[in-house]
Amino acid sequence: MASSPASSLQKAVRDIPNFPKKGIVFKDITPILKDPRLFKIAIDLMGKNLSEKKIDYVVGIESRGFIFSTIIACRLKAGFVPVRKEGKLPYLTNKTAYALEYGEAVLEIHKDAIEKGSRVVIVDDLLATGGTALAAAQLVEGLGAKVVGLSFLIELSFLGGRKKLSRYGVHTVIRY
Repeated sequence: MASSPASSLQKAVRDIPNFPKKGIVFKDITPILKDPRLFKIAIDLMGKNLSEKKIDYVVGIESRGFIFSTIIACRLKAGFVPVRKEGKLPYLTNKTAYALEYGEAVLEIHKDAIEKGSRVVIVDDLLATGGTALAAAQLVEGLGAKVVGLSFLIELSFLGGRKKLSRYGVHTVIRY
Protein backbone atom coordinates (compact mmCIF):
# COMPACT_ATOMS: atom_id res chain seq x y z
CA MET A 1 0.00 0.00 0.00
CA ALA A 2 1.34 3.43 -0.97
CA SER A 3 1.94 5.98 1.76
CA SER A 4 0.06 9.27 1.80
CA PRO A 5 1.84 12.48 0.79
CA ALA A 6 1.74 13.73 4.40
CA SER A 7 3.21 10.48 5.73
CA SER A 8 6.02 10.75 3.16
CA LEU A 9 6.82 14.16 4.60
CA GLN A 10 6.63 12.90 8.17
CA LYS A 11 9.08 10.10 7.42
CA ALA A 12 11.56 12.66 6.09
CA VAL A 13 11.50 14.89 9.19
CA ARG A 14 14.61 14.31 11.29
CA ASP A 15 14.59 14.53 15.09
CA ILE A 16 17.52 16.39 16.65
CA PRO A 17 17.57 15.78 20.42
CA ASN A 18 18.61 18.56 22.83
CA PHE A 19 18.51 21.36 20.24
CA PRO A 20 18.44 24.32 20.71
CA LYS A 21 18.67 23.35 24.38
CA LYS A 22 18.54 20.25 26.55
CA GLY A 23 15.14 18.58 26.65
CA ILE A 24 13.93 19.94 23.29
CA VAL A 25 13.58 17.57 20.31
CA PHE A 26 13.99 19.78 17.23
CA LYS A 27 12.02 18.76 14.12
CA ASP A 28 14.52 19.24 11.28
CA ILE A 29 12.82 19.83 7.91
CA THR A 30 15.99 20.14 5.80
CA PRO A 31 15.54 16.61 4.39
CA ILE A 32 12.20 17.80 2.96
CA LEU A 33 13.70 21.01 1.59
CA LYS A 34 16.54 19.24 -0.24
CA ASP A 35 14.18 16.83 -2.02
CA PRO A 36 12.31 18.70 -4.80
CA ARG A 37 9.44 16.17 -4.82
CA LEU A 38 8.90 16.38 -1.05
CA PHE A 39 9.32 20.16 -1.03
CA LYS A 40 6.59 20.49 -3.68
CA ILE A 41 4.31 18.17 -1.71
CA ALA A 42 4.84 20.30 1.41
CA ILE A 43 4.01 23.53 -0.44
CA ASP A 44 0.96 21.96 -2.11
CA LEU A 45 -0.43 20.64 1.18
CA MET A 46 0.30 23.82 3.15
CA GLY A 47 -1.39 25.96 0.48
CA LYS A 48 -4.38 23.63 0.10
CA ASN A 49 -7.73 25.49 0.01
CA LEU A 50 -6.14 28.92 0.50
CA SER A 51 -7.12 30.24 -2.95
CA GLU A 52 -10.81 30.16 -1.98
CA LYS A 53 -10.07 32.46 0.99
CA LYS A 54 -9.22 35.43 -1.30
CA ILE A 55 -5.93 36.25 0.39
CA ASP A 56 -4.34 39.69 -0.05
CA TYR A 57 -1.15 38.95 1.91
CA VAL A 58 0.77 35.93 3.13
CA VAL A 59 2.68 36.69 6.32
CA GLY A 60 5.75 34.55 6.86
CA ILE A 61 7.29 34.17 10.30
CA GLU A 62 11.09 34.32 10.54
CA SER A 63 12.90 32.30 9.52
CA ARG A 64 11.74 28.94 8.23
CA GLY A 65 8.27 30.35 7.63
CA PHE A 66 9.81 32.48 4.88
CA ILE A 67 10.72 29.34 2.92
CA PHE A 68 7.08 28.33 2.53
CA SER A 69 5.24 31.66 2.67
CA THR A 70 6.99 33.29 -0.27
CA ILE A 71 6.10 30.43 -2.61
CA ILE A 72 2.53 30.26 -1.32
CA ALA A 73 2.20 34.03 -1.80
CA CYS A 74 3.35 33.76 -5.43
CA ARG A 75 0.90 30.93 -6.09
CA LEU A 76 -1.97 32.95 -4.60
CA LYS A 77 -0.91 36.14 -6.43
CA ALA A 78 -0.76 37.76 -3.00
CA GLY A 79 1.81 40.00 -1.39
CA PHE A 80 4.41 38.60 1.00
CA VAL A 81 5.00 40.27 4.37
CA PRO A 82 7.80 39.22 6.71
CA VAL A 83 7.35 39.14 10.46
CA ARG A 84 10.82 39.20 11.96
CA LYS A 85 12.66 39.09 15.23
CA GLU A 86 13.29 42.44 16.89
CA GLY A 87 15.82 44.71 15.19
CA LYS A 88 15.80 42.97 11.79
CA LEU A 89 13.40 45.20 9.85
CA PRO A 90 14.79 48.50 8.48
CA TYR A 91 11.68 50.72 8.58
CA LEU A 92 9.19 51.83 11.24
CA THR A 93 7.73 48.83 13.04
CA ASN A 94 5.06 47.62 15.42
CA LYS A 95 6.27 45.02 17.89
CA THR A 96 4.94 42.51 20.36
CA ALA A 97 6.61 40.33 22.98
CA TYR A 98 5.62 36.68 23.40
CA ALA A 99 6.69 33.46 25.09
CA LEU A 100 8.04 30.51 23.15
CA GLU A 101 8.41 26.92 24.21
CA TYR A 102 11.97 27.60 25.44
CA GLY A 103 12.20 31.32 26.20
CA GLU A 104 10.86 34.76 25.27
CA ALA A 105 11.17 36.89 22.14
CA VAL A 106 9.85 39.97 20.32
CA LEU A 107 8.39 40.03 16.81
CA GLU A 108 8.08 43.05 14.52
CA ILE A 109 6.19 44.01 11.37
CA HIS A 110 6.56 47.15 9.25
CA LYS A 111 3.86 49.69 10.15
CA ASP A 112 2.93 50.08 6.47
CA ALA A 113 3.13 46.39 5.52
CA ILE A 114 -0.59 45.64 5.27
CA GLU A 115 -3.57 47.83 4.42
CA LYS A 116 -6.60 47.97 6.74
CA GLY A 117 -9.28 45.47 5.78
CA SER A 118 -6.84 43.14 4.01
CA ARG A 119 -7.26 39.37 4.24
CA VAL A 120 -4.15 37.62 5.55
CA VAL A 121 -2.94 34.07 6.04
CA ILE A 122 0.01 33.42 8.36
CA VAL A 123 2.51 30.69 7.44
CA ASP A 124 5.24 29.03 9.48
CA ASP A 125 7.01 25.70 9.55
CA LEU A 126 5.99 24.65 13.06
CA LEU A 127 3.11 25.11 15.49
CA ALA A 128 4.27 24.35 19.04
CA THR A 129 2.79 26.35 21.93
CA GLY A 130 1.20 28.86 19.56
CA GLY A 131 2.91 31.89 21.08
CA THR A 132 4.79 32.93 17.94
CA ALA A 133 1.78 32.54 15.65
CA LEU A 134 -0.50 34.38 18.09
CA ALA A 135 2.01 37.25 18.29
CA ALA A 136 2.10 37.42 14.47
CA ALA A 137 -1.71 37.43 14.34
CA GLN A 138 -1.83 40.26 16.89
CA LEU A 139 0.62 42.28 14.79
CA VAL A 140 -1.51 41.74 11.66
CA GLU A 141 -4.71 42.66 13.49
CA GLY A 142 -2.97 45.71 14.95
CA LEU A 143 -2.65 46.98 11.39
CA GLY A 144 -6.41 46.58 10.88
CA ALA A 145 -6.25 43.43 8.76
CA LYS A 146 -8.15 40.18 9.18
CA VAL A 147 -6.35 36.88 9.79
CA VAL A 148 -8.35 34.35 7.77
CA GLY A 149 -6.13 31.35 8.48
CA LEU A 150 -2.83 29.94 9.62
CA SER A 151 -0.91 27.18 7.84
CA PHE A 152 1.92 25.10 9.29
CA LEU A 153 3.94 22.17 8.00
CA ILE A 154 4.25 20.56 11.46
CA GLU A 155 2.11 20.67 14.59
CA LEU A 156 3.35 19.45 17.96
CA SER A 157 -0.20 18.80 19.16
CA PHE A 158 0.89 17.73 22.66
CA LEU A 159 1.94 21.35 23.33
CA GLY A 160 -1.59 22.70 22.78
CA GLY A 161 -0.81 25.57 20.42
CA ARG A 162 -3.98 25.01 18.39
CA LYS A 163 -6.07 25.95 21.46
CA LYS A 164 -4.31 29.30 21.71
CA LEU A 165 -5.25 29.96 18.06
CA SER A 166 -8.81 28.61 18.26
CA ARG A 167 -10.42 31.76 16.87
CA TYR A 168 -8.48 31.32 13.62
CA GLY A 169 -8.64 28.54 11.07
CA VAL A 170 -5.54 26.41 11.69
CA HIS A 171 -4.27 24.02 9.01
CA THR A 172 -1.37 21.64 9.61
CA VAL A 173 0.11 18.92 7.38
CA ILE A 174 2.02 16.74 9.87
CA ARG A 175 0.98 16.18 13.49
CA TYR A 176 3.01 14.73 16.35
